[in-house]
Amino acid sequence: MKAEPMLRSLSGKVAVITGSTSGIGLGIARSLAAAGAQVALNGFGAPDEIERIRAGIAAEFGVRTGYAAADMMQPAAIERMMAETLREFGRIDILVNNAGIQHVAPLEEFPVEKWDAIVAINLSSAFHTTRLALKAMRRHGFGRIINVASAHGLVASPFKSAYVAAKHGIVGLTKVAALEAAESGITCNAICPGYVYTPLVEAQIDGQARAHGISRDQVIRDVLLAQQPNKRFATVEEIGALTVFLAGDAAASITGVALPVDGGWTAH
Repeated sequence: MKAEPMLRSLSGKVAVITGSTSGIGLGIARSLAAAGAQVALNGFGAPDEIERIRAGIAAEFGVRTGYAAADMMQPAAIERMMAETLREFGRIDILVNNAGIQHVAPLEEFPVEKWDAIVAINLSSAFHTTRLALKAMRRHGFGRIINVASAHGLVASPFKSAYVAAKHGIVGLTKVAALEAAESGITCNAICPGYVYTPLVEAQIDGQARAHGISRDQVIRDVLLAQQPNKRFATVEEIGALTVFLAGDAAASITGVALPVDGGWTAH
């Protein structure tokens, strides 16, 4: 079912969303498309499945939808993706830096290659997309850069050194970009989710239940959501709706902030 015209507040805008072939990124892409934005997807996956996703968004929401298979660890690939998006769509109005990976291990045992990959994908890729998007946005006097950070961009947890460091870095990058672009009609903000319900989290629930011999409900309440006072997962639709708001005219004076969507986790 296509979105009603009155709700298509982002019609005419072009959005690039990294890491958007599944999970939170796909939810954000769908929300932006529902609001009328043309979307350029990015991420890994089986080519047939990615084409099904791309074509499905285009058909459901009636917007142009593209895809770039750029590896977010490779600055040259990111440059090609941004250049190809500009050639195909003519502009970039909204950039959502969502691509990310995770690895859990004690600091003294943390694999160096995992550290390098997490910092490259979760942090450095956002630097590269942002520096390139800003040039395009300044030409039109409008831009919305939205970084998907994490509650771990605001607080730490054990065994997640690379992820926490990268997400704290994203929050810092957000503030710098906001200040530098403040007089250009461009905003930059970070969304800091706690646990969001995705297929990846669903797999974690089943895995933890088997490993610890406890029920699904116990895993959700006492393991995954131990730090979230509201004891519920955020949904990809909630993250998508906040992204649409930040991308619109009503958020023109909101910039340089890190917005928790964590059920009260960081209110401790």
